[in-house]
Amino acid sequence: MSLIQAVSEVAALAGARALSYWRRNLAVEWKADGSPVTRADREGETLAREWIAARFPKDAIMGEELGEAPGTSGRRWLIDPVDGTKTFVRGVPLWGTLIAVVEGETVLAGAAAFPAVNELICAAPGEGCWHEGGRASVSTIARLDEATILTTDMGAAKPAERQEAIERLTRAAAIGRTWGDCYGYLLVATGRAEAMVDHRMSDWDSAALLPIIQEAGGVFTDWDGRVTGLGKSAVATNSALARDVRTVLGELA
Repeated sequence: MSLIQAVSEVAALAGARALSYWRRNLAVEWKADGSPVTRADREGETLAREWIAARFPKDAIMGEELGEAPGTSGRRWLIDPVDGTKTFVRGVPLWGTLIAVVEGETVLAGAAAFPAVNELICAAPGEGCWHEGGRASVSTIARLDEATILTTDMGAAKPAERQEAIERLTRAAAIGRTWGDCYGYLLVATGRAEAMVDHRMSDWDSAALLPIIQEAGGVFTDWDGRVTGLGKSAVATNSALARDVRTVLGELA
């Protein structure tokens, strides 16, 4: 089994488990960082970890909810069973399941499943980005005033300069929306939006997205412009607007 097949299969499996609890009036707990967690998160991650351990027993595993299991192969799987739990618990369908395999700083494959809207996207370097049975591709829009710009939480970025930068970028665009979390990156990779910006992320939030955006023909960096899936922030764009978006974000008010 190739890694792109593996991440796709485990993302779909864990996402389906989470979906079985969606809109079911789940009890919500609150973690120390103020983010919610539910039975859907924990069971989805448990299922993913069991699947990986059975097929790649030497690989390490790191998940948002259940921590790290060491390995000996040098590879590590990153799991976010429900990216967008706040969205999930409100019954909104724009949440996803993220799976990535990394070796050092290199992302070997990534997948994002969106069970509530029946979409899955996956990619690996040199193997393309695949969505609904075909190649995914970013848009060709080359003007900011014609672009759709997305972020997860308007008004939540820290430090204040980053929030000001996001607001500046959305003012320059035709459309600014908070179709956020991993769903925004799906929209960029499939040409339905031109940029998605997150000022703060964890590795399990961002790693899978790097090959997805790159293999769809886009540009993926952290906030500081480094090409990495492990940069604790993300700026994803089509190629035509890559320079303009990052220039606007870099113009400190």
